[in-house]
Amino acid sequence: MSYSLINTDSTTSQTVLTPPLPLSKSETSKPRQSRLYPRPRPAVLHKQQALPTLPPSFGRNQVLPVPDSTRTLLENIVGSFEAPIRYAFAYGSGVFEQAGYEKQEDKEDRPMLDFIFAVTHSDHWHSINMQQHPGHYPLHARVLGSSFVSKTQELSPGLWFNAFNIKYGVTTVDILCADLLNWRTLYLAGRMHKPLRIIKDDARVRLTQQVNLTSALRTALLMLPASFTQRELFSAIAGISYSGDPRMMLPAENRGKVENMVSRQEDQFRELYWRLVQGLPGVRWAAGSKSVEQDTSSHARAAHLKKLPEELLKRVHQRAEGRGPPREADESAYWLRIAGDEELPLILHSEISKIVQYPATVQSLKGIVSAGMTKSLRYSVSKVSKWWKGTSYSSSS
Repeated sequence: MSYSLINTDSTTSQTVLTPPLPLSKSETSKPRQSRLYPRPRPAVLHKQQALPTLPPSFGRNQVLPVPDSTRTLLENIVGSFEAPIRYAFAYGSGVFEQAGYEKQEDKEDRPMLDFIFAVTHSDHWHSINMQQHPGHYPLHARVLGSSFVSKTQELSPGLWFNAFNIKYGVTTVDILCADLLNWRTLYLAGRMHKPLRIIKDDARVRLTQQVNLTSALRTALLMLPASFTQRELFSAIAGISYSGDPRMMLPAENRGKVENMVSRQEDQFRELYWRLVQGLPGVRWAAGSKSVEQDTSSHARAAHLKKLPEELLKRVHQRAEGRGPPREADESAYWLRIAGDEELPLILHSEISKIVQYPATVQSLKGIVSAGMTKSLRYSVSKVSKWWKGTSYSSSS
């Protein structure tokens, strides 16, 4: 504000400047709130949620060793993808040896390497991958774009497979973790019951995978007698994901797959499950022993039954309706009745088959879309060949 002349002394001819008057309250106050002067938003500190951290030793049973040459090969393959991958693992006879599929020096005769990639945003991931690897996708998928691929991927069980020298399935971390916890489809969870090599790790997946392995262990124990061998345990676990799979009813899958897998991978199965067994009450499996014993009383089996995955347990409840007093009448008696039912192993096997059947069928049909007719026929011929080798091996042994 400019200063004003308010007094002049004529005798001295000096001009006296008085200090400015203080501003009125209305001039110093903040502008009145209006559309032109909206109230400012309060500052909010947005803290990004930190990724979960786990103790270094947590889930160490999941980290299975492979030869250095295999580890380097797998890491180089995954590292070659420009699209961001949060969690990746390799599985199958190309990673861990199986009976009937001996190692071949000729590259054409070697088993194909199988991978699963868990990503954050499928549409974004396929968009980047189409730019880098257009030949991995059939022509119609390239024309329709990544949105078509991601929408097709979302159909149960939530994967899109590409097969080009290697075979890799793409899913999201959310879908993967949901299946590991709840067994809604058992398509991913079932594959992860068996030995695999983690290439890119994620704390959330490692945590839910530990739950998945424990669920597989509890389910197998409920279907086994009081005494059994470790191979019988591993076969029961490995067979969960093949129950109800329509491919096992056709000459498109090696029917001796479980036996071939377990016979050559007992050490890997033991590494996955031995430490978990030590944390379960009523189960005895000594460090150097191949024999397992468990308490098969109704109370012990009820403890396992209550902690089965949500989808399987829901189906068990449905089967129990009308076969005795309702759960609301006496919950403790209800659990003991189901756990003591001699038909419980058959009920579990039947319901697991129903869980597996639909998503496995849908994924087989999706294979025609994701691979194209030519690749699908070629893959089917390869599967029939493996089936023939498997039957020949089983009959000879």
